[in-house]
This record gives sequence, C-alpha cells and structure tokens, in this order.
Amino acid sequence: MELILKKSISSLGLEGDVVTVKPGYGRNYLLPQGKAVQATAANLAILEQNKADIEARRAKNQKQAEDIAKKISGLTVVIEQLAGIDERLFGSVTTADICSKLAELNVELDKKQILLNEPIKTLGETKILVKVGFNVTAEFTVNVVPLKTH
Repeated sequence: MELILKKSISSLGLEGDVVTVKPGYGRNYLLPQGKAVQATAANLAILEQNKADIEARRAKNQKQAEDIAKKISGLTVVIEQLAGIDERLFGSVTTADICSKLAELNVELDKKQILLNEPIKTLGETKILVKVGFNVTAEFTVNVVPLKTH
C-alpha cells in the first residue's frame, strides 16, 4: 500500500515522503490517525504543489532539533532522590522526572523523546540518549545524588 506521509514518522520517513507499508498498518493506524493519505493521482498532485512548504517546514524542524541537540549535548543534570545506605533509591528516576528537570533548564522535551530502557534505580551518573528530531539524537548525563535531609 502506497501512502504519502502527512507527518514525520521515525520508523518510516519525513513529511511528504511516499512510502510503501503493509496494508494493515496503513488502514488501521496511519490513515485513521491522520498521519498519511493514500498516494492517489490527486493527492500526488497536491503534494507537488505543496512541496516548497513541506521542504521549508522540514528545514525549520531540522534546525530546531539541531539547536536543542546542541543545547543538551554534554549537559549534566543533577537529580536528588531519597536513597538508602546501599545507594539504592527509594523509588526511581523516570523520563518524566528527567523532563521536568530539563524544563527547569528551559529545554522543552516530551518524555517519549527520552530513550531510557528502564527507570534509574541507583545513585551515580547515567548517560541518557534523547531523540530530538528525525535522525537527530543527543546524549547527556543524569547524575542522581542522595537527597540531603536536615
């Protein structure tokens, strides 16, 4: 099934790309979600007319992603959590915690962009990978330190 993407999808392609997908994926997910339209002659003609707008949007999104990647690359974020004597946390540090800490540093990200296999459950530094845009990733460090209670 050939479709024209209306939004960039990391596993398929960028907005405006004509892609071939399995019929079930197209019918049950991409089309109902409004993420793609069928690659008919009429839709391909509309795509050609809107090519310049789509390219401008792609370039703008790419530049924004690269700016965010530069801003957070090499950054070290310190998060305080309650911990026991054996350096294990009471609870864990999740993507939501990391997002809220980045928001304090004026970096707005969605928690789905942070690629964390499992929540952080120990003290110390952890390298975190963030998917900022299509084919744009950045790496930063999260340092979990014990919460000092007085």
